[in-house]
Amino acid sequence: MTTLTITKSAPPEWLLAFWKEIDDKTFGKGFDCFVEDATCRLGVAEWNGRETIRENLRAFIDTGFTAHHDVVEYWDGGLLKIFRGIVTMKPNDSSKPTVKPTMTHFFYMDEGEPSKVRSWIGSVGPVQF
Repeated sequence: MTTLTITKSAPPEWLLAFWKEIDDKTFGKGFDCFVEDATCRLGVAEWNGRETIRENLRAFIDTGFTAHHDVVEYWDGGLLKIFRGIVTMKPNDSSKPTVKPTMTHFFYMDEGEPSKVRSWIGSVGPVQF
């Protein structure tokens, strides 16, 4: 059994920069929050490596919508960070409705480089246009 103390706090700059890269569709330096061989389990997706994570998120966003991520709460537990938020997903096709699914994400930081994400596990949804 592991006991962990977590503190509710303002989201860190690395997390905001990461979401901004997705929202702005730039996919640049905000992804530097991941170690090179980071893993991601986002819904049913399994991506291994920072560049694979970046490219798969880019491909997903390129399916025809613009996203905007809002932080509802952020919890810091040292090597574990927990984020809850809402993503507004506006389709490029104006005949489809904008949706606002809830997100919950766990970021496990790298023990050797605790300012970087080693593993990201998250869920978003349901996502329907």
